[in-house]
Amino acid sequence: MRMLHGLETHEIVGIVKCVGSNVQRFKTGDHIGVGTYVNSCRECEYCDDGLEVQCSKGAVFTFDGIDTDGTVTKGGYSSHIVVHERYCYKIPENYPLASAAPLLCAGITVWTPMMGHKMNQPGKSLGVIGLGGLGHMAVKFGKSFGLKVTVFSTSLSKKDEALNLLKADNFIISSNNEEMKAMEKSLDFIINTASGDIPFDQYLSLLKSGGVLSLVGFPSEVKFHPASLNRGMKSISGSLTGGTKQTQEMLDYCANHEIYPNIEIVPIQYANEALERLIKKDVKYRFVIDIANSLK
Repeated sequence: MRMLHGLETHEIVGIVKCVGSNVQRFKTGDHIGVGTYVNSCRECEYCDDGLEVQCSKGAVFTFDGIDTDGTVTKGGYSSHIVVHERYCYKIPENYPLASAAPLLCAGITVWTPMMGHKMNQPGKSLGVIGLGGLGHMAVKFGKSFGLKVTVFSTSLSKKDEALNLLKADNFIISSNNEEMKAMEKSLDFIINTASGDIPFDQYLSLLKSGGVLSLVGFPSEVKFHPASLNRGMKSISGSLTGGTKQTQEMLDYCANHEIYPNIEIVPIQYANEALERLIKKDVKYRFVIDIANSLK
């Protein structure tokens, strides 16, 4: 298929150019996507449940992974890619291809724990730590589900984006102890999309009894006092993208509810500049590289 994809090489969308003789789910001309993995054992309990990313033998990641034939996967910085139909997703015809790319990692990474912890129920309260590619999708899903959404950030410059662009209900500077104190026991669920270290005890104090703090980022350590969990029957959970069934459900939901990531489309020739801007946090909120038009 010819491709567009997020700056990450495992957020790939494109148009089917040809199919193998045994392919049944797709045909030439279909709009499809490829996410974070392209193979799995297809035999274990997780694969049987459509949770291939949790494959007992290890899923084969879309780039820099070792496939079953011993080859190294190359990802989306390519003119084309060949993938087994099981690991491809149908992009609804009414959904822009470029907008679909970030859903295949950023979108599904926050969707999976939110759905797993039943955070699609109107009236619940959601906290989102970090407002980047993942965080802004968590806010969008939360508002679509009818949740009261609070964004936590270290940067005051994110306030206008959170409240006016993304329509979050509340914005908290995480270093402001008074603002944090005022949020105690107010949230059903917190999703941490940041990879920097955070004060876990302080964030756990913001949860209601039975609340959950979910990690989708990778801080260097997770350190907290046991009483922060025990006294309120609270939990810390982790998540890593999602299975094929969940991913297709998320794509269909976004199309049906007109949920679109905030993106900037760039040619492949701009990739180095895009990476430099990414380091400076100068992106709202995902670059999408247009491979097909870059190669014309």
